[in-house]
Amino acid sequence: MQHNMRWFGPQDAVNLIDIKQAGATGIVTALHQIPVGEIWTVEAIQERQNLIKAAGMEWTVVESLPVHEEIKRACGDFKKYIENYKISLRNLAQCGIEVITYNFMPILDWVRTDHDYSNADGSKALLYNHIAFVYFDIHLLKRPNAENEYTNEQKEQALAFGASLSTEEKELLFKNVLLGLPGSKINFTAEQILSLLDNYKDIDDTKLRENLIYFLSEVAPVAEELGLKLAIHPDDPPFSVMGLPRIVCTEADIKKIFEAVPLNANGLCYCTGSLGADPNNDLLKIIDDFGDRIHFLHLRNVIREDENIFRESEHLNGDNPMEAVMEKLIVLMNNKKVSLPMRPDHGFLHSVEDGKDKYPGYSLIGRLKGLAELRGLEMGIQYTLSHN
Repeated sequence: MQHNMRWFGPQDAVNLIDIKQAGATGIVTALHQIPVGEIWTVEAIQERQNLIKAAGMEWTVVESLPVHEEIKRACGDFKKYIENYKISLRNLAQCGIEVITYNFMPILDWVRTDHDYSNADGSKALLYNHIAFVYFDIHLLKRPNAENEYTNEQKEQALAFGASLSTEEKELLFKNVLLGLPGSKINFTAEQILSLLDNYKDIDDTKLRENLIYFLSEVAPVAEELGLKLAIHPDDPPFSVMGLPRIVCTEADIKKIFEAVPLNANGLCYCTGSLGADPNNDLLKIIDDFGDRIHFLHLRNVIREDENIFRESEHLNGDNPMEAVMEKLIVLMNNKKVSLPMRPDHGFLHSVEDGKDKYPGYSLIGRLKGLAELRGLEMGIQYTLSHN
């Protein structure tokens, strides 16, 4: 595997020297300073490449080349934004970057209700509590008709949960859920999010999937021609939030996308954390069924406390069978004679970094620990396979 770590750019409090010393050989990053929908120029790409090369590493994966909301809704200037996307792909290919991650989640990226869940050892993790989310949706955001989407039991539990919160805790819950886009620390306001949600009132899963397939039918042939690999990131969490459509949650969802646009360039970012948050997803079967279309690996683990709560866990200790996943991926790569790019995804916040500037889930020590553990697991499995 190619061992990478995510870096959000020059504004990231975790710098390239830190990442290099953590054992990464490659960087996963994006040009967050460029507004979504605008073209990534060769000059801007090369400027970022040169920063990374000066630190002794390579920019190996783009995460993400974001998809404009008008493409997701197939409205307004969406065809212009698709053409811009194609130009950005050509410019990335000209610069030698071959793997481009993206997602098709409407409005928000990943969602958690708690960014500082305290583990037994004092480290902190990301957590999603659906009852907390129900309280946020109905009573804090006050999304119109939100109460119709939840059971009476969920609404009663949410009221009880909310009654236990202080004013400051309610404000923190609101802020946690509405964290903006990757590379940004600016939160959406209630007015902004309600306006954006209204844009999706007539778009269900079927319509959003149609819009994704149209987008892929346009950009995947360009990527194929250029030798690029597009890797769609699964929805996180893998179910609807705030009534928004979700179309990359299950093995069946992935199959529909791949069958609709049957090009190898139309591939998957295999995220064990996002897919593993749904206990019905068989992580090993997904590798078996779609191994040829897996272009990028996010390896992290979760613990599903009950039907309402999941939280990030240590990379090797959780409900996802990481040892079996790693072995199956190694066998896949050995058979294909390829080395897939991998990064540890998220990580605990350890005491030594608590209080320091960081993006939630992206402090250094927790990811360093995850990367070291994954590299050790990979080395042990490779050794065992080669000596059997």
